[in-house]
Amino acid sequence: MSTARRDFLKHAGLTASGLAVFPSVAMGGSGVASRGHSSFTFDHAAEWEQQQAEPWDTTWVKKITGTHKAMFDIPEVEGGVGVLRSGIWQRQFTDVLKVPAGGLSSVMVIRHNAIFLAMSQDFWTTYGVGEAEKLKDDDEKTLLHNPVLPAPGKDVPPTMRAYMLDQQIGAGAIALGCGLAFRSVVSMIQKQDKLDAAESRKKAMSMLVPGVIMQPSGIFANVLAQQAGCVFVQAV
Repeated sequence: MSTARRDFLKHAGLTASGLAVFPSVAMGGSGVASRGHSSFTFDHAAEWEQQQAEPWDTTWVKKITGTHKAMFDIPEVEGGVGVLRSGIWQRQFTDVLKVPAGGLSSVMVIRHNAIFLAMSQDFWTTYGVGEAEKLKDDDEKTLLHNPVLPAPGKDVPPTMRAYMLDQQIGAGAIALGCGLAFRSVVSMIQKQDKLDAAESRKKAMSMLVPGVIMQPSGIFANVLAQQAGCVFVQAV
């Protein structure tokens, strides 16, 4: 299996389930994964299929209005620059082109490794996201807090505050989370708290940044936003 494919499956929470799709490559005749995945059974694949079959909110498409529409694809944390670029774009179009209120629609698709940007500061602290994901801050130290949310006990300059994820959502921007990548979040809770998959997912959902809307996958959200008229922006 290629490194790119392995990394994708890992961060999508599909390492086992993804292999199950290709039984001739990864599965033994007993239905149990081989090559280091002896603990995997088709029950895990069924669990993932059940998650994907859940009802998904796509009503956000109706909120994509106005003359200027952009979808920011955010697959990596990278200090939160993908989210910040959404805010900067809105500010520049407002200031330079004098776009009136309601004339802009920004859609942020938070997927792949960046899914942790959709999680609260409490989640980052409790589960040590920075250390687990080997994320660094500007000083090359372990990133302790979600960079697109105000850090606890620190003042954020007013101009910068408007670019934070929660503020953009509050101002009408649409933030979408990848349901595949979200498995990484659920797995982190499940491993540390010793909860079953359903309880872990419920807890993970409760720790999302308010207003983030989960989607079946980031690519699903990307395509749907573009079909609704958004220009694609590779934000990271």
